Amino acid sequence: MKKLFKSRLFKFGLATVIVGGAAVYWLMPPMAKVESAEIGNGFKIKFKTNGTQIEQFQNQIWKPYFAKGVNMGATVPGHFPGELEISKDDYMRWFKMIQEMGANVIRVYTILKPEFYESLVRYNAKHQDNPLFFIQGIWSPEEQLIAGQNAFDPQVKQKFEKEVQDAVEAVYGNIDLDAEEHSGKASGNYVFNAGPYLMGWIVGTEWDPVMVDKTNKSNVGTADYKGDHFQSKPGANPFEKWLAEMVDITATTEANHGWQHPIAFSNWVTTDPLEHPGEPLVAEDMVSVDPTHIAAVDWEAGYFASYHVYPYYPDFFTFDKSFQTMKNVKGEVDSYKTYLHKLKEYHSDMPVMITEFGVPASQGVAHTGMLGRNQGGHDDKTQGEMDADMFREIHQEGYSGAILFTWQDEWFKKTWNTMYYDIPDRRAYWYNTLTNESHFGVLGMYPSKDDVIHIDGDASDWDKLDDKDKTKLDLHIDGFNGIWATHDEGYLYLSIKLSEPLDLSKNSIYFGFDTLKGGNRHAPQLQGKTLDEGLETLLEIGNQDKGQMMIASNYDFHTRLYGKLSKILPYDPKELQDDSGIFNPWKLVVNYLLEKPDSRVNHPFGDIGVGDMLRGSSDPQDPNYNSKAMWQAKGNELEIRIPWALLGFSDPSSLSVISYEDTGTKQFESEKVEGVRIVPWIVRKDSKEVVGLEGDNPYPVSQLPLYTWKRWEDVDVKYVERPKQSYSLMQEAMHEADQPVSK
Repeated sequence: MKKLFKSRLFKFGLATVIVGGAAVYWLMPPMAKVESAEIGNGFKIKFKTNGTQIEQFQNQIWKPYFAKGVNMGATVPGHFPGELEISKDDYMRWFKMIQEMGANVIRVYTILKPEFYESLVRYNAKHQDNPLFFIQGIWSPEEQLIAGQNAFDPQVKQKFEKEVQDAVEAVYGNIDLDAEEHSGKASGNYVFNAGPYLMGWIVGTEWDPVMVDKTNKSNVGTADYKGDHFQSKPGANPFEKWLAEMVDITATTEANHGWQHPIAFSNWVTTDPLEHPGEPLVAEDMVSVDPTHIAAVDWEAGYFASYHVYPYYPDFFTFDKSFQTMKNVKGEVDSYKTYLHKLKEYHSDMPVMITEFGVPASQGVAHTGMLGRNQGGHDDKTQGEMDADMFREIHQEGYSGAILFTWQDEWFKKTWNTMYYDIPDRRAYWYNTLTNESHFGVLGMYPSKDDVIHIDGDASDWDKLDDKDKTKLDLHIDGFNGIWATHDEGYLYLSIKLSEPLDLSKNSIYFGFDTLKGGNRHAPQLQGKTLDEGLETLLEIGNQDKGQMMIASNYDFHTRLYGKLSKILPYDPKELQDDSGIFNPWKLVVNYLLEKPDSRVNHPFGDIGVGDMLRGSSDPQDPNYNSKAMWQAKGNELEIRIPWALLGFSDPSSLSVISYEDTGTKQFESEKVEGVRIVPWIVRKDSKEVVGLEGDNPYPVSQLPLYTWKRWEDVDVKYVERPKQSYSLMQEAMHEADQPVSK
């Protein structure tokens, strides 16, 4: 008996040792193992610059390296960046997908929470033959810089220096960042040394030109900066001297860890060193921040230039003839290719990386560009085609890297032309198709019913929904045998059974939406019928390919903001009267009216329609899938999804819509509503007969059932993560670029 007891005790003890060993394994950070060269004073080096190239030490020799990468944000739907809610599982899954796409580097903008560095080290420990590298960005104090207009302000400098030092120590797993001191930023205990997997540093953010100009004017006579590892060159302006010091502080801090990596500062077209004679806005060509005015000394890893370059901004990409001198491989005049060529040519003795480029897949548009490369308005496939074309052009021009913006969609983002139409502190809780900035990702973050309800004219997938998750609207309207409604973070969905198959050669079908007191009670689309309550928005489906969302003229945010308030758009005051009878197309501004002295030339106001409702399939398994498909009909079944913003919602999660109230400012007031009333009817194209609004005149809209839902918060947000069509198109382009093109 004692022998048996001892045997069991031994087995138990052995199990304890084994389990304990596993715990030690998972608690102890794995050692990063990368092949590196050793230079003077014992420094390790994996990447370095050589002339106009970046090189990687591999198989005991230095080889040219082209950074094929993606930028990565700091959050997921339902959260803002300061919450840093990405999990270790997310990172491990994403790293695999990123490498499978063909990328070899991730660029992050700021210190992320410890889980990022831990996950990268653990991932690479399993992929030692082919590790995934990263570029660490160091966030500059943007708000203080813009507010103070002087980079040499001691408080600004001190804050930036601290950020530089914290970033280096976080990368090397050597700091504990206190949560209270870093409110809204990453914090925690950094113990995983990710330094060996670093490809390089990018210091700072896009520089505000007015701030740079005022810094230069306020610090005339500032001495050249001469540091231990970096210095400014003769002719550098004061801001460039300030930057040289920030770059040098980065190098000096990293040197304490026995490593050297290539360093750049962030830059963009607005502050590039080129002349843009056809750029209308003075501020966009006001001042240069020139990378060639800074040099590395005693830093063998070297120094490179980093630029964010998009094809639609600034406006000279579209209007400047001096940047329309080259043709792409398709034989098209291409201002983006011309710009890339000129920028690379200017930096004749150093590597240059394009560290942001891309177009978003969104309903909204914020700028227009040559060759249709607009900031928005694209489906997922078109996004991928344009991104891949730009990637290839960057590679062909001999750049050292092309880092796509961005990896994942980011719901919290704002855009200059929609930011007055939503509630800032709730942006992360819903999928706003009009805010293009939210949709640059090649990893789509779609609203929660994306994989349940497919807009394809077959309503059988609605059977998958719980009864509590869909509502049959008790309308009893001629022409309609039943209307069901549901919703998610992105859309209001409708499933309609018609009394007869939809024949758009003979009929137009309309859906009016009532959320507030006011709006149009009569309109040409009603063919003489009158409603007892007005409509704020209206969907018209009258042709085979697309429908159109419209907005009552007195509710129309575009007319109210740029007509009545800003006095830019001509408008008839009668349009702003209640029940004007006019429904306007849904529009967004794409460029402001620019006049001297702010502009070199008078530049007209521009806007674009964003209310098109495309017919198609939203089923990603369908060969004809279109991410922008909003309706489809088959026989007598009609399915529709309507973006919340096109219904006037400033935040569907709190049932808030834009108010009719005139605030006299650009910021519109929001008003809580109980839900939305849906008013359907059909118009015979030949006779103009209205089907569906029979009976009382005025027709009692106020008696129709209300579709409503419960308020949702961050914890309620669900989403579907799925690679977009752009992922596979970028995958094809990245796998083509195994070697850099020599220039």
